[in-house]
Amino acid sequence: MRIVTANLNGIRSAGRKGFFDWLPRQNADVLCLQELKAQVGDMTKPMLNPEGYYGYFHYAEKKGYSGVGLYCKRQPDQIIEGLGIADIDMEGRYIEAVFGNTSVVSVYLPSGSSSEERQTVKFSFMDRFWPHLEQLRQSGREVIVCGDWNIAHREIDLKNWKGNLKNSGFLPEERAWIGELFDKLGYVDVYRRLYPEAEGEAYTWWSNRGQAWAKNVGWRIDYQIATPGIAAKATAASVYKAERFSDHAPLIVDYAAEL
Repeated sequence: MRIVTANLNGIRSAGRKGFFDWLPRQNADVLCLQELKAQVGDMTKPMLNPEGYYGYFHYAEKKGYSGVGLYCKRQPDQIIEGLGIADIDMEGRYIEAVFGNTSVVSVYLPSGSSSEERQTVKFSFMDRFWPHLEQLRQSGREVIVCGDWNIAHREIDLKNWKGNLKNSGFLPEERAWIGELFDKLGYVDVYRRLYPEAEGEAYTWWSNRGQAWAKNVGWRIDYQIATPGIAAKATAASVYKAERFSDHAPLIVDYAAEL
């Protein structure tokens, strides 16, 4: 089973950069998408249902903003769109596909980098998302939560960690929160389980400022966070950088399991 997660920073923009030519070559069972920046009226047929896939989406109400999606090789038993929290759901941040005893989630946490107000929104999201993550963990089901978490967990997860100690994405409260997902709830950071010491090759996002991409001044903020059973079946993971579809790079994980 192959699961891919990718923040597209605009599905139309990513399409123009070759994302839909790249997609079928991955032979993924599920692709988790974030930051669609589109509404249903903007979506072409290949975007809605690429050949060989069923597409499911949770759009933001605001035009050209946020939004998440899933491309599934086979039809899920159930699709859960949103968290049932109005102000979060209007931003299009959560969609879950249920396959038997396994769930694959695409999630897009808010960024707090633009203002103190947005950082407050991010903290509020984290507080209210936690009980849902706890409920999923206690369900007895296998869960893989994929997406752009907008948090670098440890110093190893970003190039310039000393310069970002007071910046959104690497704040002590954010790092502690994602750490407790692992230490308290028992989720597993799948990439880190496989490659505990990986640094530069693990980055998944680069600022458009300066020469961040050229110098690999990146952050690891895109994750596949899973329940222990399915996480233990992960056999390989990689960040795809041969082509650039957005300011993020796709994270690909193979599991010795079937949906």
